[in-house]
Amino acid sequence: MSDGHNPWAQHGAAGLPDVWTVIAIAIAATVSAALIHEGLGHGGACVLTGGHALGISSVYFDCDRDTRIVAASGTIANFIAGVLCFGASRMVRRAPRLRYFLWLLMTINLLDAGGYFLFSGVGNIGDWARVIQGLRPSWAWHLGLIVAGAISYWFFVCFVLLELRPFLGAEGEMRLRRARRLTLVPYFTDGIVSCIAGLFNPVGMLWVAISAAAASFGGASGLAWMGMLLRGPRVRSTEFQMPEITRSWGWIVVAGILAVLFITVLGPGFKWHAQR
Repeated sequence: MSDGHNPWAQHGAAGLPDVWTVIAIAIAATVSAALIHEGLGHGGACVLTGGHALGISSVYFDCDRDTRIVAASGTIANFIAGVLCFGASRMVRRAPRLRYFLWLLMTINLLDAGGYFLFSGVGNIGDWARVIQGLRPSWAWHLGLIVAGAISYWFFVCFVLLELRPFLGAEGEMRLRRARRLTLVPYFTDGIVSCIAGLFNPVGMLWVAISAAAASFGGASGLAWMGMLLRGPRVRSTEFQMPEITRSWGWIVVAGILAVLFITVLGPGFKWHAQR
């Protein structure tokens, strides 16, 4: 499918995206996705269902009403945010860093949404284990989560990879190298930043494994291997190509501030009300 001729196509395919700017954009997307899941998702559902927000950190939201709706709303918020980012990214035609940020935020949100079904279905922990707790037969609900997770995760990986094509240029080795930089760099950035912040959480190391490591290195694992799908003729390039992602000190400075705040403030978290 072709999106039409773009006079910046050759420039966008000429080299590799600036790695420091890619890291910066990945930090911004990581922090945004965490706030969407914990704050807008769990926090919004808590308040809308009559609960009181007790506290928030990078790996959990504490509500005095631990309902199925509150538990499910983090994933639902991720999915809605992913859809909105898709629509917004399609409107960006000449600002490569903004469009890549929207693509990456879409990707992390959608992969988190699909991955959480698998995570809870297999491990019986996390948000969706709480959602199906007490439902019978238990094995059928777990199997349903696993099947739904596997199908949705594969679909999301294929979908976001197609949306990445305007950054990759024509077929060939350079396309693979560009894809690796645009997927592997944010994968490791997401995982490292999330785990460092998770180390400061006040509820124990278990949450580092459950929420920080699993959600980043596990939930976003599609970023680590989706580039392999570009080998061969299955994923054709598009005529429309974005300009190159060049260095932006603005993105780098903002990302540095976000990383410090995410790790030092949202990592240990803070409380609004005393636990009842």
